Amino acid sequence: LHLVALNSPSSGDMRADFQCYQQAQLAGLTSTYRAFLSSHLQDLATVVRKTDRYHLPVVNLKGETLFNNWESIFNGNGGQFNVHVPIYSFDGRNIMTDPSWPQKIIWHGSTANGIRLTSNYCEAWHTANMGAMGQASPLKTGKLLDQKVYSCSNQFIVLCIENSFVS
Repeated sequence: LHLVALNSPSSGDMRADFQCYQQAQLAGLTSTYRAFLSSHLQDLATVVRKTDRYHLPVVNLKGETLFNNWESIFNGNGGQFNVHVPIYSFDGRNIMTDPSWPQKIIWHGSTANGIRLTSNYCEAWHTANMGAMGQASPLKTGKLLDQKVYSCSNQFIVLCIENSFVS
């Protein structure tokens, strides 16, 4: 399952699932991609199909392993990953080093176990209001699900996950 970033940072007001779908298509990727975000309808932990959560590794755009499987992201350790394995955007840039993402922080709106935090997900990702809050994770911590709260007016990284594997 590929974990890929959108080609530019976003505030808390985003149509992330649509952008993930659109940018994956433009990059020539044929699988379905969903935002790596909890939403008003779904917890982050359940975005990937149940049949694909245990046996497929989570990899970057170049196939390098970030996690042994989807479930291992939500074991309570905050989604610890190897910071030496880059995360790429759909257009192939390393989000950890590219200046297009000045703040190396990802939106997620979830607990460390991937459950939605309705108080901290930018009103279901529909507001960039400075007073609204969103749960996010500074990537320098080496965790995708670190528990930090930021104003929804911030422009942070949005990740997309291939939510169903097509062989």
